[in-house]
Amino acid sequence: MMTMPRIALCTALIGAAASLAGCAPSGSGAPGAAALTPKQAATLDKQLAGKTPGTPVKCLPNYRSMDSIRVSDDILLYRSGRNLVYRNTLKGSCPGLARDSDIMVVRQFGSSTCEGDFFYLVDRSSGIRGPTCVFGEFVPYRKPAGDGG
Repeated sequence: MMTMPRIALCTALIGAAASLAGCAPSGSGAPGAAALTPKQAATLDKQLAGKTPGTPVKCLPNYRSMDSIRVSDDILLYRSGRNLVYRNTLKGSCPGLARDSDIMVVRQFGSSTCEGDFFYLVDRSSGIRGPTCVFGEFVPYRKPAGDGG
């Protein structure tokens, strides 16, 4: 006579596990992570084309002049010249980052931007503060030596 409650319990546990599977941070490569749109994938491919990933670094010095490129709500690129791009996969998704219309305010505690540092978004028109987001590791992508392209 205990079969019905066990079935209900099993169904509830399976449902809970399925809903948790969809909660993995986007861009994490984990099951449930959000995939890039075709436009985002094209941007990422264009910026990293011909470059080879190197050993991740924890921090980027602020004295370098770098352009930031918002690929998705999970991925930021920092371009330092033609031959070097740093890819940062955020620690969790940053809703609205991909829109590229909000102002990105980085909280700095020194002369470098590091893994684990926070930034937040501010709506350009209303000034309302948006989500707080966290940097991941910075993976350098370099053109191989001797590649003049």
